[in-house]
Order: sequence, then C-alpha cells, then structure tokens
Amino acid sequence: MKALTAALTAAALLMAGSALASEDLVKKNACIGGHDMSAKKVGPTWKDIAAKHKGGKAEELAAKIVSGGKGVYGKIPMPPQPKAEGDSMAIAKWILSL
Repeated sequence: MKALTAALTAAALLMAGSALASEDLVKKNACIGGHDMSAKKVGPTWKDIAAKHKGGKAEELAAKIVSGGKGVYGKIPMPPQPKAEGDSMAIAKWILSL
C-alpha cells in the first residue's frame, strides 16, 4: 500500500511539474498577452483551443504556434511566433492536455 501511495504521489508531482513548466513557457514566450486559461483576451482561452483541437496532433498545433494563423477563431490573426519554436511542442502538448 505504501508503494502504491508513493507511486501515485510521484506521478501527481510529475504532472504538476509539467503543468507549471508549461505555464512558465507560455509566460516566457509572451503567449499570455493574447490568451488566458478562462478569460477570452485578444485570442481564445487555452481551454477553447484545447476543445477545438481535441483529438488533434501536438505537432500540428506546435506548427500553428510558430507560423501563426487566421480565421480559425475570428477575424483577428495570431501573428507568427518563431522565437517559440523550441518550446512550441511542449506548449502544444500542455494545451491539448487541458
């Protein structure tokens, strides 16, 4: 029983750590200027993005982060974020996990 509790605790800490790391990445890459977890800003919320891309591939969302996009969530385009290329896959996986 102690081993199971320890394993579950370790798994929870790893998941929490990756969520915090990803939140740090969206701050580092200035994604929070246009997006938020629950409040619509210039762009959609993280949860709205996750819902729209449910079942999608992280690679596709990561590419969209880097190249930008328009017309998916309205008239305001998301500008390309080439500086986020190194972090885009981790950010995409985090968004899709929401």
